[in-house]
Amino acid sequence: MTRVFYFCKMKEVDYIIVGCGLAGISFNELCIQYNKTCVVFEDHSQNSTEIAGGLYNPVVLKRFSEVWKAKEQLEQAYPFYHSLEKKLNHKFFHEIPLYRRLNSIEEQNNWHVATDKSNLQNYLNSKLEELNNPELFAPFKFGKVNQTGYCDTQLLKQLYLAYLNQNQILQNKSFDYNQLQITKEQVTYQDIKAKKIIFAEGFGVQKNPFFNNLPLDGTKGELLLIESSELQISQIINSSIFILPIGKNKYKVGATYNWKDKTTNTTKEAREELETNLKELIKCEYRIIEHYAGVRPTVRDRKPLVGKHYLYGNIYIINGLGTRGVMFAPFLAHQLYNYIENNIPLDKEIDIQRIYKKIL
Repeated sequence: MTRVFYFCKMKEVDYIIVGCGLAGISFNELCIQYNKTCVVFEDHSQNSTEIAGGLYNPVVLKRFSEVWKAKEQLEQAYPFYHSLEKKLNHKFFHEIPLYRRLNSIEEQNNWHVATDKSNLQNYLNSKLEELNNPELFAPFKFGKVNQTGYCDTQLLKQLYLAYLNQNQILQNKSFDYNQLQITKEQVTYQDIKAKKIIFAEGFGVQKNPFFNNLPLDGTKGELLLIESSELQISQIINSSIFILPIGKNKYKVGATYNWKDKTTNTTKEAREELETNLKELIKCEYRIIEHYAGVRPTVRDRKPLVGKHYLYGNIYIINGLGTRGVMFAPFLAHQLYNYIENNIPLDKEIDIQRIYKKIL
C-alpha cells in the first residue's frame, strides 16, 4: 500500500494579533499602513468594545483637569477614525459637543478657574450655557467642552471584522496559548509563523499565561439604551451619568462602576442606579430598550499596559485602555509600533517595565 503524506505549508506573517477591540484594530491598521502582514484572532469572548458608550473627551470632568496627553491622543485619533470611515465606507465617528451640568455655585467657580488654565483653554468654554431645553434640569447651567464626541464602536468592530474576513486576515476562533512556540527569531502558532505576537485581549488577558501577572483589574460597567421623543437633545450631556444621543430619539445612558463583579450579567441594582440619576437630570418620559453590561480593562495606576514581555523579546501587549479607549487606542498603537519597528522608547508611564520593576 502506498502512503501519501500531506505537508501543510506554513503561513508566514510579520505579526499575530490576538484580540480585535479598539487596540487590536488600531495596531492592525498601522501594520497595513506600513505594509506589514498580520493574522488577527478574535473569539468574541470580550464585549467591552461592542457595548461601550464610545465617548471621547479631553477633560477629566470630575476635577476639570486635562486628560493625560490629551493633545497627542486627539492628534492621532481624528485622522485615524476619519481614514477608517473612508476605508470602510461608513460613518461611525461623530464630532459633537459635550455639556457638563454644573451642580452648585462652587462648581461654577471651579469651572471658571479651569477655563483660565492654558492647557484647557482649547477645550473649555468660559461662558456658561442654559441650553433652553425644558426637559433638562440644570439650575446652575452647563459648561461646554470642545473636541468631544463618540465613536460607534459596535459598528466599527462589525465592519472591521468583515473587512478582515474578506481579506483573509481573520481567524474567527480562540487562541490556545499552549500551542504557541517561541524562539529567539520568531513565534509559531499551528500553521502560522510570525516575527512578533501582540496580545490585545482586554479583560481576557487574565487567562493569558504570559501577562496574567500584570495588575489589570477589570471594572464592570452597565448602560441603558432609552428612547424618548420628548428629550430632543443633540449634545452629549454629562453629570453623574452621561446621556449620549445616537439618533432616532434614542440615547445611551451610562455608566456604572463595579470593581467586584467581573461578569457581563446585567443587574437590577445598576439599572436602578442609572434610572435614579437619569430622573435627577431629565423631566420627560422615556422607555428602556436595552440594558448592557461589560468589563472594562482597567489598571490600578490608571495607566495602560504596553510593551514587551520581560523574558521573550517577540511577545508584546497593548491593554488597559479603561474608559478612554477611543482616544487611547490609536495613540498607544503608534507608541507600540514605533517601539517595535523604530526602537523609539515607550513613555515610561505606559511601559509595563514599570510593573516588572516592582514584581520581578
